Amino acid sequence: MLLFGGTFDPVHFAHLNMAEQCLEHFGGDTLFFMPNRVPAHKQASGIDNADKLAMLQLAIAAEPRFAIDERELHRSGPSYSLLSLQELRSELDASGREQEPILFLLGMDSFNGFDSWYQWRDILELCHLVVYQRPDERLDPSPQLQAYLNQHQCNQGAALESKHAGLVYFLAGPQRAVSSTQVRERLQRGEPCEDLIPAAVSQYIRDKRLYMPG
Repeated sequence: MLLFGGTFDPVHFAHLNMAEQCLEHFGGDTLFFMPNRVPAHKQASGIDNADKLAMLQLAIAAEPRFAIDERELHRSGPSYSLLSLQELRSELDASGREQEPILFLLGMDSFNGFDSWYQWRDILELCHLVVYQRPDERLDPSPQLQAYLNQHQCNQGAALESKHAGLVYFLAGPQRAVSSTQVRERLQRGEPCEDLIPAAVSQYIRDKRLYMPG
C-alpha cells in the first residue's frame, strides 16, 4: 500500500511529482493521499478542511491511480500519523492482506525532523518510509535518527516487500522545486501560480479567495 500524508496546503506540482515517481518506481495500482487536519508538528493553516479536500480532488482528478484517504480530516484534535497507520494496518490485516507492507512517502525535509513526530519508533513498526529528496535538500538527521538509519536503510526498493515494516528507502528521481510556502507567498502578493499548481486548483483558489490578503 502506497500512502502519502501531508498538509497539502495547497497541493502543488512537487506533491504530484513525488506521488507519480513513487507509483512508477514501485509499480503500485493506487497511491493514497492522506491530508492532515491539524498536523501535530505544524501550526494550523487556517484553511478549511473542505477547501483543502476540494483542491486535492481537483489536483488528482486526471490520474485514476490517485485516491484520497480522508480519515485524518475527520479526526478531532491533532493529526498523529501513528493513529492512522494503526487503523490502516488493522484494515489490511482484516481484509486478508497481512503480508502487504505500507510504504509511507515523505519528503527529505519531513524525514530530517522525523524523530520529533509522535512515537516515531512505533510508526516504523507499522510501515516503511520512502523518502523523496527535493532539489537542494540534503540528509540532515539528528544523531538519534542517524543511528536508526545506519541500521535500517535499504538500497533496493524490492527489499521493502520482503519485510513487514521498519526500513528507510531513499527514492531518487526527477524533482520540481516547489513548496507550499512559496505558493502561499505568491498568492498573498497577488502573483500568478499556474507554474506551481494545477490550473483547476488555481481557479478554485481565486474563486474562493484563499490565501489572499483581506
